[in-house]
Amino acid sequence: MRICIINGPNLNEIGTREPEIYGTLTFQGAMDLWQKKYPSLDIELFQSNHEGAIIDHIQLKKKEVDGFIVNAGAYSHTSIAIMDALRSVNQPIIEVHLSDIYKRESYRHHSYVSEVAQTCIVGMGMKGYEKALDLLSEKA
Repeated sequence: MRICIINGPNLNEIGTREPEIYGTLTFQGAMDLWQKKYPSLDIELFQSNHEGAIIDHIQLKKKEVDGFIVNAGAYSHTSIAIMDALRSVNQPIIEVHLSDIYKRESYRHHSYVSEVAQTCIVGMGMKGYEKALDLLSEKA
């Protein structure tokens, strides 16, 4: 099963950026753990700080993967364009946020990605991605 994890702006800084909110584990460190924990999954990690690059990657991968895990970062709350790109996906989409967006600033409470995702996992840190991987594995 092929899974594409798409991360939006500033998520390349996880591990050093606001560790009190996001923790100290980097995505590369998490990928190393996930590849051991989920040997039957082909997990691809993509991150961009650019909205158009995220849209291009969704369009590129929608015919190649079996599911998406999306943390669009700040674009979750602003990007109708990313939501529209995800609308064209026929595979399951699980939205993940490291922090609990509903306990943060009010402008973070609405997510356009949630409108197209089957599930939204918030506030579990990197464990949220593992929960998403578990959910997608069950659908296989």
